[in-house]
Amino acid sequence: MDTKKAFRFFTLFEYEKEQEYLREMHRSGWKFVRVSGFGIYHFEKCTPEDMIYQIDYNQDGIAHKDEYVKMFGDCGWEYLQDYVGYSYFRKPASEAAGTEEIFCDSDSRFQMLERVCKGRMLPMLLLFFCVFCMLLMTRKFRGSNILALVFVVLFCLYSPILAMFALQYWKLKRRK
Repeated sequence: MDTKKAFRFFTLFEYEKEQEYLREMHRSGWKFVRVSGFGIYHFEKCTPEDMIYQIDYNQDGIAHKDEYVKMFGDCGWEYLQDYVGYSYFRKPASEAAGTEEIFCDSDSRFQMLERVCKGRMLPMLLLFFCVFCMLLMTRKFRGSNILALVFVVLFCLYSPILAMFALQYWKLKRRK
């Protein structure tokens, strides 16, 4: 069987772009199998078909996986995998009613985005805050240059990431 790997990076709030990417790959004859590593998508050659892909982030759903998967399965969604808190589903477009999504309204979509923020952004902010506090404490008593360097690197990495996520979250909240 022909397989293909592709590297793609999607931010936390670009789930719609990721869904569309998977749909386009399926339309071009590459069925999504799984995602692994840091954005490595695995595909198998297939008959081109219009397949709708949906992604959900729900740690509670993963904790009660059987009921969670059954709930989506009862609505015709094929469960594919869980990856770092996200669950992947697909359904043939021919079985979908219009632009069908796993979220029945904008409130449930926004609730998913809030779960992403709490599950992904808060730990990142907490880590950043802890390093900052450690830096302040050690600078006061000993003056650690290594910790200062770690803070500067984290600040340079986290600031644009946090700004980008905040902007994407704000845009999606306005759409609500």
